[in-house]
Formats: sequence, C-alpha cells, structure tokens
Amino acid sequence: MATAKTWKIAREIGDAVIKASRNPNRRWYGPHMAAAVRAISERIPLVDFVLEIRDARIPLSSEYELLRKFSPLPSKRIIVLNKMELADPLELKKCIDYFEERNYLSYAVNSHNKDCVKQLLNFLQSQVRELHKAGHSGHTTTMMLLGIPNVGKSALSNSLHHIGRISAAEKGKLKHTTVSSQPGDTKDIMSLKIGSHPNVYVLDTPGIFPPNLYDAEICAKLALTGAIPDDIVGELKLARLFLTILNSSHEYKKWAKLCKSQDLTESLSDESSKSDAKHKRQYATDHTQDFIVYDVRRVLYETISAFDGNLEDEISMGNLIETQFAALRSVLRVPEEASEFADLRVASKILNLYRTGRLGHYTLEHVSALAKSYTYL
Repeated sequence: MATAKTWKIAREIGDAVIKASRNPNRRWYGPHMAAAVRAISERIPLVDFVLEIRDARIPLSSEYELLRKFSPLPSKRIIVLNKMELADPLELKKCIDYFEERNYLSYAVNSHNKDCVKQLLNFLQSQVRELHKAGHSGHTTTMMLLGIPNVGKSALSNSLHHIGRISAAEKGKLKHTTVSSQPGDTKDIMSLKIGSHPNVYVLDTPGIFPPNLYDAEICAKLALTGAIPDDIVGELKLARLFLTILNSSHEYKKWAKLCKSQDLTESLSDESSKSDAKHKRQYATDHTQDFIVYDVRRVLYETISAFDGNLEDEISMGNLIETQFAALRSVLRVPEEASEFADLRVASKILNLYRTGRLGHYTLEHVSALAKSYTYL
C-alpha cells in the first residue's frame, strides 16, 4: 500500500492541519485543553496503570505525545490498539509482535465487540493480580485512559464498565461517558467502575493534542482517520486521499467476485426489491445499506481494474479519482445537481464507509516504519 506521504493530496492535508494548529482564532489548544492537561498531571501520579489508547490503523501517529511530559509515571503502562476491526489484520499482528519483542505491554481491541472487550477485561484483571502479588496493598486499583481525540477512549471505558459490573445493585446505577464521532467531545475526567473484589476503576480523560503539530505526514493520517475535525481540511480532500490509498492497494481485489457476472448485481437488486420493495424505496439514499455498499465496491473494483494509466503518477491518479466520483454519484443515489455539491455528498458517504470498515481494512503505517521512527514508550 502506498504511504500517505507519497501523494501531494496528503501533503496538502497535513499542511492545512499544521496551519490550523497554529491559528489562535481556531482555539486549537484552548483553555479547556490546558485545564484537562493540569487535571491529568495532578492525578496521574496517583493511578496504578496508564492505558494509552491508540488507533490500530496508525499505531505510531496516534501516540499520546503529552505522556512524555507527565512525571512521575506509574510503572505499569499498556498500549491499547483500539479499532482493530478497521486495521489490516496482518499488519496489526506485526505491530503487536514488535511491541512484545521489546517487552512493551500492548493489546488490540474492538471496543464495540462484547467478546473482545471481555478478553481485554480479563487481561487487565490479570495485570491487577500481578500488581497485588508485587505488594500493592490498596483495595482499589485505578487505571487512567489517555489518548488523542477520537481514538475511542469513551467507547472503550463504557464497554469495560458495562461488562465489568458485578452485582445487580451496580447494574441499576450506571454512569456513562459521552461517546461521539466528533473529536474532542469529552471535556471532563470521568471515573467508571469495571471490576469488584478488588475494586477496579478506569478514569476516562479528554482527548488532547500537543499545542502545536509539526509533521505533515502524521497530520494527514490523523485527519483521514477522524482524529482531526473534518471541517479543518474538508471531506472532499479526505475522500480523495482515501481513494488514492485504495487505488494504490490490493484491497479492492477482494471484490473481484462482485463483477464476475452482471447478472449477480441484477439478481441482488431484484431480490432486494421483491423481498422488501417498500423498505428499499424508503431508504434508497442510505449509503450504509448492504446492497448500496455492494454497488460501491463493485464500481470501485471496475474503475480500478479498467484503468490503464500509471497509478504512480499524480495526474493519472487524479483522473481515476474523477472517474470514480462520477460513477459513485449514481450508485450512492446522489441527485443531479451542481457538480461541486454532488461530489461533496459522495465524499461524505465514502469517508463514512471507509471509517466504519465497509470498504476494507487499512493500516496506514507499517511495522518497518515503527522500527525506524519509534523512539518513545
């Protein structure tokens, strides 16, 4: 897969994010972030574990850089690679192996999968038992979740809380943190119980970036995965970057069977119409429906396979993406209107399908990059 840094569109996105981070009018690092940093720095010496939550698609770029500045740190730190369901499984395993070879505690999780969260909870409880064997005398163990915006801290803490409650009395006294797709929505530190005998609590903290960002390649990856608010760059550019990555990868080849016969497409559409015609009419513009996702994959496969240009060339790649946008307007049921607005609608839908894993699994940086660039844990 081509890396983000090889494309002009990625550099443009990264530069836009850097510019925004240095613009005082955008309040990138406003008073609420400064207050959150102070609150975290005061509490972090008191916790037993730090769980650094990262995005499994960008295990290096989603590092919580501010962790370097906190002192003293707990002896137990665990890197939790969240959103594993969106990452390339092979690359994720390489990343976990890389950490293990260097004796770094790490764990991959899908915070929306009950069984997966149960396994993480068992792993955390085993770490708590080890802590007590080592002489921890307290009756309560506290874990602080740290991470940049939108890596899924609140979703994970809620899932751990739901699965980790023990007694019926606790079930009736639920306390939740806010879960949102928009980065930066968590404003305060929230304590949630995830275990009893001994008591174990997680502290969910606001997602925080450093006051300034400097690396355009990292910024492009953060923007594409949703850690940066989309309005800083614009969904159109982000969707183009995703299509650049898709077109340069082999992920689309998994959809070859969709195009073996046009009858297959027609059969699927006919079957959907016959089984629930009213439902299909009512939600014909819902891009998340299976039959529309099917058509999106088919169109992407067909356009890439039929393209005879040089995908290493910026202009040729741009021409392919324009062809794909034109074809996607139809399958995504975007009404005929001014081209600019139609493309914006297509971009929004494609970006959503990418970020929810409907268009494949992508790791935007690889273990080789970790070996060369990773200097901190």
